[in-house]
This record gives sequence, structure tokens and C-alpha cells, in this order.
Amino acid sequence: MPVLAVLFALTTWQVAVSGPLLRLDERVGHRMFGRGPSWLSQFCSDLGGMQVALPVLACALMYALWRGARRTVLCAALTMIAVPLLVMPLKFGVDRQGPLVPYTGYYPSGHTATAAVAYGAAALLLMPYARRRWPLPAAAAVLTAATGSGLVLHGYHWPLDVLGSLWLCGLLLCPLYLLTVSSRSTRRSSARTRSR
Repeated sequence: MPVLAVLFALTTWQVAVSGPLLRLDERVGHRMFGRGPSWLSQFCSDLGGMQVALPVLACALMYALWRGARRTVLCAALTMIAVPLLVMPLKFGVDRQGPLVPYTGYYPSGHTATAAVAYGAAALLLMPYARRRWPLPAAAAVLTAATGSGLVLHGYHWPLDVLGSLWLCGLLLCPLYLLTVSSRSTRRSSARTRSR
């Protein structure tokens, strides 16, 4: 968690003050824009849209609520609500210009943040009920990486916009992860007590 905070602070600082990392970011970004099929990068970008990511999270929230995980569901919902409350002021505060447009407000990437929290929270909510747990976080990571890659390749965002969102959302998901782990260990200990 402290590592994510340091990475987010460093990335935000470099973008805000136009530091050396920002210049490297723009060089890398210009090389990446337009690579690959346009339809694929657009499809991947859309995975971070609210119309796609939020219904996935909503289904996971309803299932976990049906299974009785009220605290975890509340924490996941609050984590998703926190995304625009944190991302929008940062966009206005940093005021970074977009890659291919004259407009500003591109750091951090809102689509990446939406994807990271929606898919990450959905995976954390469903993991306690899955026979094999590893496919859920792997799927969340792939969907989030696809979103970020699509945004950069299509020219919607600079690479640091995506990375800044990933660091921020990693921080946001930490309390939900800790709650999920503690709930799982509580369920295990109560199951052992009942079996005795």
C-alpha cells in the first residue's frame, strides 16, 4: 500500500510539474498511438466505460449480497463511488492536455479507474464463492490492462494517465481486499468451530 501511494504521488508530481518522466511519457505515447487495429483498441477502451464495467460490478454486488456479504458489498460500492469523487478533482487540478486534442483534464484516466475498480471489486466480491480463486483476479487484471492499452493505442490517453489511475485504484481496492481476507478467515474459523 505505501508503495502504491509513493508511485501515485511521484507520477502525479511529474505530470503536474512537467518533469522528465512526463517528457519520456510523451515520447513513448507518440510511438504507441495508432498501433494495432483501430477497432480492437476502441473495443478495449470501451471496456472501461460505465455502460460495460458498472453492470459487471452490479452483478457481483447482487450475488455477494444474496450470499450475505453485506459489509463487503457496502465497501465495494463505496469504493466505486469514490472513483469519480477522486478522479474528477485530480483531472481539474492537474489539467493535463490530451494526446491528440487541445483539451485538458486527461490525468488520471477515468476509464482506467472505472475498469480497475469495477473489475477488481467484482473479483474480490466473488472470490470467496469460487472453487478456483485465481481466474477471477486474473480476469480483472486482463480486462483492466486491455482497457488501459486500448486507451493509449487509440490515442485517448498518455501512458502515465493510465499508470496514475492504476496506482490510485490499487490504493482504493486495498481496504476491500483486507476486508475480503478477514471475512474469509472469519468464515473458516467459524466453520472449524462448528465441525468440532
